[in-house]
Amino acid sequence: MADESRAMMGQATVARSLTAGRHRGVWARLPLVPLLLLGLFVLVALLADLLALASPYDTALRLRFAPPFWMDGGTLSHPLGTDSLGRDILSRLIFGARISLLVGLAAVALGGVVGTILGLVAGFYGGWLDVVIMRAADAMFSLPTILLAMLLAVTFGPGLDNLVLVLALVLWARFARLVRAETLTCKVRDYVALARVGGCSSPRLILVHIFPNVLNPLVVLATLQVGYVVVVEASLSFLGAGVPPPIPTWGTMISEGLEHITAGWWLSVFPGVAVVLLVLSVNLLGDWLRDYLDPKRRRR
Repeated sequence: MADESRAMMGQATVARSLTAGRHRGVWARLPLVPLLLLGLFVLVALLADLLALASPYDTALRLRFAPPFWMDGGTLSHPLGTDSLGRDILSRLIFGARISLLVGLAAVALGGVVGTILGLVAGFYGGWLDVVIMRAADAMFSLPTILLAMLLAVTFGPGLDNLVLVLALVLWARFARLVRAETLTCKVRDYVALARVGGCSSPRLILVHIFPNVLNPLVVLATLQVGYVVVVEASLSFLGAGVPPPIPTWGTMISEGLEHITAGWWLSVFPGVAVVLLVLSVNLLGDWLRDYLDPKRRRR
């Protein structure tokens, strides 16, 4: 008995050591730079009213095209310069971060919920429901994303709510196709067959036995789509089909800056850099999640 107790204690110690090692390995492999960048953008978006040095809407024509503070004629009251109407570039960047993150998260959430529900229904029930849902998804994939988004944006009209709805309509097919494929794989597994034999209803099978196994790839796809939505939103704003002015968005700032690129390069460069950094940080985080949540990739 004493030997068995010592053996069990030794096994417990080894198990705790392995668990602690895995947790340390996770923390060691975290993408720190993307997380710090993403955390900075989120913090800036949340505290925009406190961090902005000036109102993003106030104009001052006597200060138009003021350069960044390190150039001749620059001032610390406008660290990144001003635009063609004398509005502070840094303040507009800060409030633009709020718009980009709000649109990205809301559109991915709405499109992800709709696409997940339709994908679960199509994969589990099959038949004519599967055919109708997947043909609708194929129709969404057949059109260029920007062209489709512009068509929907013009149809629904300008506005932040309409833009979120348009981007969600563009995104749902991506989630539906992924969830359907995972559902088709899960519903033929033994644990689903045993639950069905045990009298489990179809809604319970979907919610309790299938959906949790779809969650990992769903989280990865949602993370990657946030960066994609930020790019699409900036493109629509650049083309004049996004959030209407005077609301500051990065795409609108880039578009306005191109008209005065010779007089003020900073009008387009700084919002362009902000878009690149945000999208890059989100995509790197999504790549890390994909590797971490996939056991095969994690072992390799």
